[in-house]
Amino acid sequence: MDYMKTVVPTNLFTERGSNIVVINPGSANIRIGLANQDTPFNIPHCISRRTTQLPKRHVQDQMVNSQVTTAQHMERERAYDMIASLLRIPFLDEEVANSSYPRKMGRVDAYPPQNNTKEPEFTWTDVLEKNVPHSSTKVEAEPNEGGTSEDPTLKESKIKVESNSSERKYREYICGEEALRISPTEPYCLRRPIRRGHLNISQHYPTQQVLEDLHTIWDWILLEKLHIPHSMRNMYSAILVLPETFDSREIKEMLSIVLRDLSFSSAVVHQEGLAAVFGNGLSTACIVNIGAQVTSVICVEDGVTIPTTQISLRFGGEDISRCLLWTQRHHQTWPPIRTDALSKPVDLLMLNRLKESYCQIKEGEVEAVAMVQSYEDGVPPGSHKTRLTALNVPPMGLFYPTLLVPDIYPPPPRSWFNDYDDMLEDTWHMDFPGGSAFPMWESYPIFQTKPKKEDNIGLAEAITKSILLTGRIDLQRKLFCSMQLIGGAALSDGLIPAVEERVLHAIPSHEAIDTVEVLQSRTNPAFVSWKGGAILGILDISRDAWIHREDWIKNGIHIRSGRKYKDSYYLQAQAMCYINS
Repeated sequence: MDYMKTVVPTNLFTERGSNIVVINPGSANIRIGLANQDTPFNIPHCISRRTTQLPKRHVQDQMVNSQVTTAQHMERERAYDMIASLLRIPFLDEEVANSSYPRKMGRVDAYPPQNNTKEPEFTWTDVLEKNVPHSSTKVEAEPNEGGTSEDPTLKESKIKVESNSSERKYREYICGEEALRISPTEPYCLRRPIRRGHLNISQHYPTQQVLEDLHTIWDWILLEKLHIPHSMRNMYSAILVLPETFDSREIKEMLSIVLRDLSFSSAVVHQEGLAAVFGNGLSTACIVNIGAQVTSVICVEDGVTIPTTQISLRFGGEDISRCLLWTQRHHQTWPPIRTDALSKPVDLLMLNRLKESYCQIKEGEVEAVAMVQSYEDGVPPGSHKTRLTALNVPPMGLFYPTLLVPDIYPPPPRSWFNDYDDMLEDTWHMDFPGGSAFPMWESYPIFQTKPKKEDNIGLAEAITKSILLTGRIDLQRKLFCSMQLIGGAALSDGLIPAVEERVLHAIPSHEAIDTVEVLQSRTNPAFVSWKGGAILGILDISRDAWIHREDWIKNGIHIRSGRKYKDSYYLQAQAMCYINS
């Protein structure tokens, strides 16, 4: 402790953070890096494996249902008109050209200058193994060990065989953004191990494949990005910063990957919401995490998460991107190309880029001229200059989720949830008030005693409900003035004032609260939880909560004399940690 009083913070990060790897996995991206780094690597959380299946399936979870029903379509149009009224833009069925409605056009040149820069030329991922670099010249230049030269004819035939054998050798797997840029004509199948905040298990994507893909992706990142070979892993520890959506069995499987398969010497698990508080140097806040596929809200008081305030919404940034496509098609501003965000991953990349560059929340009509890419089968990628319209409507879907129409995917087998050695059994057996229903797994009785997901409420209502569930007026007032937006979609221009305004109007009139405030993030909102995990790991001098590799492999969650995992909600800012019974 004397050392902690005198050490310079930057020196502490350098000394203790050089052998700690912080892993923050999400549905769409994984943030990973050494704790002493300023920012982590942000890598698409997916893998493409070479396949010989016929007929060829380019995407593993193409069985996901993204068809919009008639009822959903009508609800979507009603949501659009409600948003149009608020933003003072024409309704969906109004002809703008013939309308006398006063238009408040957003200036195209008002956008950041980087949006107008020339985009690099698109190229498909090279799926072939790299040829042996100039092996022929090396063979010719180097004599044999015995000092005699090899017969020239024999040497020439050997070189010819080597070059032919490596000519069409496919890479067995490709990870990260390269996996999303593989041409549909190549024999590869894309897999996403995590979807909507859970392991992406279905009859088409078995548990073992999901876990194997997680291990392969993480191992590839450690080797290729962090340059940590297998032989050095026992000198490193890992911090798992996990979303609150994961259940106990999923957490245990990830711990097994980190400790057993990746061979880290020790590991600890922290909750994403809790880590976000430390990432911004706070102790009490309402954390609103707007991820790619899931939005979650949870309140933290004095470094301890409050379990009854946890609310998860099954929509996020990718749903905004897909809504952007629907909006443009409805207004007939999208080029006549086949864009499919579900079966063509490269199209989702493009839509995400357009959303990040041009979507914002502001009154009046917001339009912009943008380059739209087309990736048609058998045709070179093309560019189409087009004027996008109603760019302020898609991000408003966070407040009106019927506009977004999230996809639906089949639930995992019932047996997956039969976790008789539940690491949270003591606390989860308590009766939690509030909540609605898990939209994807609501028929599974195993979830009936756990905090549940909301489905049909918007972001402002979810924040308000979460804070009011604390039950104390003094804490409620503090939390309403300490809201923190994190996640990639939190970067949307105009989102902060929109949240403040709508949360204020969502508070019931009988509540004695008249002030709300979203705190500015001190770092990139997409990396706040990762940074908080790094801080927690570096400041944890005693490491009492860390799990050691040998203990985990031999005994699982039961360690030594009755030591067992407990739920972090009641353990003073320690997520999934050991305590003495």
